[in-house]
Amino acid sequence: MAVIPVELAGRSYEVRVGHGLLEDAVVQARKFLRKKRVPVVADANAWAAHGDRLTHSLGSDGFEIALYQVPSGEASKSWEGLQSLTDWLLAEGVERGDHVIALGGGVVGDLTGFACSILKRGCGFIQVPTTLLAQVDSSVGGKTAINTTAGKNLIGAFHQPSLVLADLTALDSLPDREMRAGYAEVIKYGILGDAEFFAWLEANGPKVLAHDPQALEQAVATSVAAKARIVAEDERETSGTRALLNLGHTFGHALEAETGFSSKLLHGEGVALGMVLAARYSARRELMRGDDAARVARAIDMAGLPSEIAALGLECDGQRLADHMLHDKKMDAGTLPFILLKGIGEAFMARDVELADVAAFLDEQLQAH
Repeated sequence: MAVIPVELAGRSYEVRVGHGLLEDAVVQARKFLRKKRVPVVADANAWAAHGDRLTHSLGSDGFEIALYQVPSGEASKSWEGLQSLTDWLLAEGVERGDHVIALGGGVVGDLTGFACSILKRGCGFIQVPTTLLAQVDSSVGGKTAINTTAGKNLIGAFHQPSLVLADLTALDSLPDREMRAGYAEVIKYGILGDAEFFAWLEANGPKVLAHDPQALEQAVATSVAAKARIVAEDERETSGTRALLNLGHTFGHALEAETGFSSKLLHGEGVALGMVLAARYSARRELMRGDDAARVARAIDMAGLPSEIAALGLECDGQRLADHMLHDKKMDAGTLPFILLKGIGEAFMARDVELADVAAFLDEQLQAH
């Protein structure tokens, strides 16, 4: 098991990465459980796959679960979903000193974390992420949110978990497409700030995707450590360092919006294609070498992730995609900063990008290949 500390002033916590952590959950989380009845918020699919393991572990020390199941999918991250969950937590008598367990992917983690941030002005929660994307990204760092008609994650709060248990065994039940979508966030850490890790993934990515125990633990632990360093430096995304984690997201969110935030393009797939576009746009502006941009595209493609925007079959132009970016929550004083690249492992924030130029670039990409 790898243990990665997230060092924050007065609120440090651990991310534990390993196999079989759900069976050991009662030992791992024991100090946070004050009452014998433990509130658990779980994705319906995650509960079907892993609920017995968590129930047995907690039950072995006399704990019982109060279960709230959340329907799978982004639609659960809504005002209605938040109200329903907070009403349930209040009915369960959850107090500020209690901890709620979130079992599932990023949707459950986001919804539960936000509910806990506002319940009685803040109670504790424990993340038990069951998807690769959640293990390396959304479960770490304290960003919680719901979606609105205006866009994704526009209503939320920073609320750090007390503990994250990333059980790699849980990934065995993930569909291959979900595994690849999560891998996009793994490779992101190499592209944005660790050329050596990117090279390691070029060689070992197939092993990670095939659930090789050693390769998978190294990939997840390295990713979590990278995010932990960034979060420790810039918890609330005020200095610009944490914004680097948005590599691929501005392009990716526009593509997600155009596809209706549907299963046509999963979030991780959007981020993967967004990183390819960010690299190509950086090369177009002569910020990075064209062969490095091609290397990024090749690594994404080899992982079975989308690397060509034309393959999505979108019926829109570059301007329409650029218009989606106007709703990006990173808009600041009417301008939208972009995370671009000077090379593999060298991401930076550019504040001089004109959306008209982005629209022209996207038109070229839509017509290519």
